[in-house]
Amino acid sequence: MRILLISTYELGHQPLHVASPAARLQAAGHDVRALDLGVQDWDDELADWAEAVAISVPMHTAMRLGLDAARRVRDRHARTPLCFYGLYAPVGRELTDGLGARVIAGEYEQALVDWAADLDAGHAGTDRVVELARGRERFLVPARDLLPPLDRYAHLEWNGERRVAGYVETTHGCAHRCRHCPVPTVYDGQFRVVAVDTVVEDVRRLVAGGARHLSFGDPDFLNGPGHALAVVRAVHAEFPALTWDATVKVEHMLAHPGLWEEFAARGMLFAVSAFESTDDAQLEILDKGHTAADMAAAVALLRRHGVEIRPSWMPFTPWANTGHIADVFDFTIAHGLVANTDPVQFSIRLLLPDGSLLLGHPAMTLYLGDYDSGRLSWSWGNPDPAVDDLQRRLAAIAETGVDDTTADVFLAMAAEVYPAAGRPLPDEAAVRAAAHADRPRLSEPWFCCAEPTQAQQLAVVAPPAPCCD
Repeated sequence: MRILLISTYELGHQPLHVASPAARLQAAGHDVRALDLGVQDWDDELADWAEAVAISVPMHTAMRLGLDAARRVRDRHARTPLCFYGLYAPVGRELTDGLGARVIAGEYEQALVDWAADLDAGHAGTDRVVELARGRERFLVPARDLLPPLDRYAHLEWNGERRVAGYVETTHGCAHRCRHCPVPTVYDGQFRVVAVDTVVEDVRRLVAGGARHLSFGDPDFLNGPGHALAVVRAVHAEFPALTWDATVKVEHMLAHPGLWEEFAARGMLFAVSAFESTDDAQLEILDKGHTAADMAAAVALLRRHGVEIRPSWMPFTPWANTGHIADVFDFTIAHGLVANTDPVQFSIRLLLPDGSLLLGHPAMTLYLGDYDSGRLSWSWGNPDPAVDDLQRRLAAIAETGVDDTTADVFLAMAAEVYPAAGRPLPDEAAVRAAAHADRPRLSEPWFCCAEPTQAQQLAVVAPPAPCCD
């Protein structure tokens, strides 16, 4: 079959969640092409060529944009089989049903091959409208040759230079069940391992494509610390100049203090970590497994070894007040994290997709509203309308300020946050000095849990040209 795989957003990375299933579909004998709307324009000729279209939706922003892409396919070709696959595929059930789409979540690669085989055999391919796959799969080396070159994607910015960056995953899923996270709704505390030799071969191809930095994008790199260490040693042995980053929970940082010296010696520059809040009561509701004091200890531990933390935050929840928001800014300043934090992080609002573990939590009951299919989230309101209003203002600053300096955006946000909390503004000179610290970062300014920007939406939803179908 002629199968088109579409990506809309993977945090600015070359989309692994297209390249990896493409390899499996090719191995099964299908003709596969790819379209990455993160860096490519919509292509009507590809949509016309395809006998089936599958859309990768590994995160909230991707699903929001993916629905627009599916409607664009459907407007042009009413009968082309559609499939959504990835972590966010099960959300928005009534929208995907309305498009007549197959939905596959979890370990989707074999399920995609089965779907294509059903279609090739003349079946409708919609017998299992929603499929949750948790089997153990054999992963092939991703077919990255189908995608634009790496220099079209996010770069590492550090020491006054830009390095081409690649993206790999060594595991899927997560051993933890943080209540706000979409991963446990699909994996239920399980994770699956990608073989070391498969990862290393993928890295070889990324390096051949120009990569000088690597992002390990596992939901948590230390779910399997022995596996992570084996991967790091194998990659470093072959590519000793390659730098890298990974995503790691605070509790794992503190539980494995002996790893950081070796990780740093083998090229680790920074760790992304979901701090979320500085309020321990909220962290307990979210079942994060750490406290604000743990966050501070983790920053100090990694920094002793020359590894920085780039925190992700979720300041806006039903339980947050303006003081809590200001506390996040205070923590950022106090621990030297202004230059480490993408401004969009200060505007993130709790998402409650279908299946969220928070939906049945007593702390959520008082604030829960109706399901908002447009936003793919259950609605909720803060008891203080001023908090929701503050979030909207910060989100607007984050979107309009993506090309501005970190210091300017941080100070613009602080000018909203501190007066709302009844506190004096932080010292501007100190903030500017902190923001100009030379901290390694990726050039992608947006985030998976943020609402899509207007520019992202316009790249997908331009009116389709008419066709004969």
